[in-house]
Amino acid sequence: MATSDDRKDKPLWLLMEENILALDSKDVADSNLEATIQKLAGELDAAGQNVSRHGGNLMQLRWAVDKMRSVGKPMLKDLNGAIAALTLEEASEPYAATTRLLDDIGTTWPELRYPDRRPEVIRAVEKARLDLLTAKAKGLPGDEGIRLLIDEKIDSQVIIGSMEITEEKLAEVKETIKKELAERERVKTLLKAVESKSDEEKAKHLFDNDVTEALIMEMMQVDQSMLDGVKKAMEEELKEKQRLAEEEAARKKAEAEGPALKDIPPEDMLGYIESIREIMEFSDVEKEIRTMCEQSSIPKSLVDIAVSDADKLDELEKEAEG
Repeated sequence: MATSDDRKDKPLWLLMEENILALDSKDVADSNLEATIQKLAGELDAAGQNVSRHGGNLMQLRWAVDKMRSVGKPMLKDLNGAIAALTLEEASEPYAATTRLLDDIGTTWPELRYPDRRPEVIRAVEKARLDLLTAKAKGLPGDEGIRLLIDEKIDSQVIIGSMEITEEKLAEVKETIKKELAERERVKTLLKAVESKSDEEKAKHLFDNDVTEALIMEMMQVDQSMLDGVKKAMEEELKEKQRLAEEEAARKKAEAEGPALKDIPPEDMLGYIESIREIMEFSDVEKEIRTMCEQSSIPKSLVDIAVSDADKLDELEKEAEG
């Protein structure tokens, strides 16, 4: 309810009090009182109010000045002071805060409880809440301040103005929040699928589905040490899987390469050598020879000799023939 409020719809009583707030003790001394009242009335007339020529309005102005003189200070000095003293927590519920505020200063200023005045007090408390929220938001790192105001359902244009950001930036933050909410819904679905499992199994399920540690801790309400234990178990499980996979790959490789030379039966040796010679008549390119030999299931140990020392095939053939 500070005088910097440029609203066009202020009620007359508030305009009067704002003008009275600017007075000093000399202005309301007996010798200057009437001149001050006429001056105030003229200022209000100039602001579009009919006071000097309206008996009821002029009487209201006189009562307001008389009350200020009897109390020793303007109403708005008390009201603005009480509002300025509000914390964000206190102002978070404007209606309740207004009730407490009026309980505090209402003894001195009971007229603030009038039906036409209480809404203005509520409006002032709401503005104080917004100012406090904005101040807090500006002190937060990164986009946290923008997020705070969005979460508090502050109007988009107010956020843009108070945080000095563009519409594009606000839209970007809102889109990020939208994605985060969607991710939370996904995690809820993932947890639903394993609701009968232990926490360790649930965490593993979430890790397997690329959920971040921070979100797992938040949505499962578990601590870092628990997740560290799950990750360690998963690492050991992964190592075992890798070991088994390597063994299987080695087995398949050995199977594909076929037996060593010494393990090839003589009869098979003769057949393989004959096949190699037929292939080598078709091509003398090593890569092609190896490919065709592999397709014919010829042992790699024999193919290696064929492409490196083909004459040795004759020796192997004689040995196989006995």
